[in-house]
Amino acid sequence: MDPRRRQPPPPPPPPDPTPDANPIGLDGTTEEREAPAPATNGQQVQRPGELQDEVGFKLKFCTVCASNNNRSMEAHLRLTTAPSPYPTISFGTGSLVRLPGPSINQPNVYNFNNTSYASMYNELLSKDKRLYHNNGILPMLERNKGVKWGPERWQDWRIGVPRVGKRAPAQPPAQNPLDPTNGQQQPPLAAEQDDSAEYKDDKGYQGTEAGTVDIVITCEERCWDAVVDDLLSRGSPLNRPVHVFNVDIKDNHEEALVGGKAILELADALNAAATEERDVYVKGGGGGGAVNGFDSGSAHARAGFDERVPEILASWQEKWPTLPALWTLAWL
Repeated sequence: MDPRRRQPPPPPPPPDPTPDANPIGLDGTTEEREAPAPATNGQQVQRPGELQDEVGFKLKFCTVCASNNNRSMEAHLRLTTAPSPYPTISFGTGSLVRLPGPSINQPNVYNFNNTSYASMYNELLSKDKRLYHNNGILPMLERNKGVKWGPERWQDWRIGVPRVGKRAPAQPPAQNPLDPTNGQQQPPLAAEQDDSAEYKDDKGYQGTEAGTVDIVITCEERCWDAVVDDLLSRGSPLNRPVHVFNVDIKDNHEEALVGGKAILELADALNAAATEERDVYVKGGGGGGAVNGFDSGSAHARAGFDERVPEILASWQEKWPTLPALWTLAWL
């Protein structure tokens, strides 16, 4: 055979691939591999320069309605189950918790602070399951049980006192509620004390341990008035600014759902602005000390954020014209 027509020998096989210590990601960036930091007692040790808070800065919220059952609890749930949840607590401003009963003049009345959502649920379930399921009270209480232990009263909130460990022992009511059928005082309501109830079981607990908030959102103008008046009467012992909003929401289940969504959007807008102003303040203030000043609610540190709040609220109100809003800057 003519040697010129011979097939050339096959090329040698490629060498075995060696593992790349720094593989290329899909976007063309180099992903540097780093050995895991040693663990101590089963916990990952933070590396130098690594952010302690992976989710970033979060404002702390408080939602308020009359009985801490419907509107404030829907907003509490929305804020704490968002893709990026917020530290949240919630309260009611009424003298007693009132839930609809068989008629308009026969409400179910409970005390704040010492009655759990579970006990309300069980009581109404035994009274008339069909009635309270059809009017939405049982589903509402079922939702509330998954958010926190029971309704709390704004006026009884000890601002700045840590919300850690077991809930404070329930105090007997100063005055028993009146029987709506005859106007007479009802028998004493026993103070319910659940020794297993702890603040850490509440949704949105992480971040609220210090007993302070940055934003208060009420769901009715009379609740807004009660909160602002109460803050004024306390004399701002912490000298810490707090923005108090009112988003007027009708007290029914359907409107509460709409209002909860709107409050979450307002919270997102406020938190985005606060994060931006925090970064600006830190860059101009010299690092860690500036972060502490902003995060602790220093009026000077948060001046830039405070100035942006009216504009944020105006933009939000254009999108939600059916939910009239109020706002003021108060002090804790």
